[in-house]
Amino acid sequence: MLRLLTCLALALSLGSSFAQDVPRSAVPYRAQLTRIAHSEWGLDAPVATFAAQLQQESGWNPQAVSKVGAVGMAQFMPATARWWCSKQGWGLLECTPRNPVWAMRALVQYDLWLSNQIQSINPCQRMAFALSAYNGGLGWVFRDQKKAGGLGKDFLTWFDSVERVNAGRSAANFKENRDYPQRILMLYEPRYVVAGWGVGACHDK
Repeated sequence: MLRLLTCLALALSLGSSFAQDVPRSAVPYRAQLTRIAHSEWGLDAPVATFAAQLQQESGWNPQAVSKVGAVGMAQFMPATARWWCSKQGWGLLECTPRNPVWAMRALVQYDLWLSNQIQSINPCQRMAFALSAYNGGLGWVFRDQKKAGGLGKDFLTWFDSVERVNAGRSAANFKENRDYPQRILMLYEPRYVVAGWGVGACHDK
């Protein structure tokens, strides 16, 4: 909690200069992302979190392709995109990960679905778990939580608790997965909050 408060205090102290760290490539998508987030999540949607995640995933590039084959602004793997489209009842013509509107909607929906599968102590911790699942798979989150509980740690808290537990990932995958929520929630999210993109899961206006 101290880490969260320190991060927010730093963001607010930097004011508009900190907000300039929001990339120009994000600006054209701000209104659309806000509408999607409110439609799918509700008026309390953490729009700044979704914006931060899109920055982490692709730098807001709809044509991004990762070295492992993830595509689009939200970097869905083709198999994940097909599964998600099937789950949503979308046909093949509606399954377009390189379409920025599709990518933003799918990211928000998938984050919501993941967060609804996870037990947590508060919304900030829940989002950290959901982001870990988005990056590395929901099954790993459950295994990490189970191991954390067995070690006497708080399995409902991500930061400084479950994030320190590895239920079997390789060292490289473990590092990547733990860096993912950290960068989104602690580095990028406050910038979007200060820039006026709305609230984040871990930072308010």
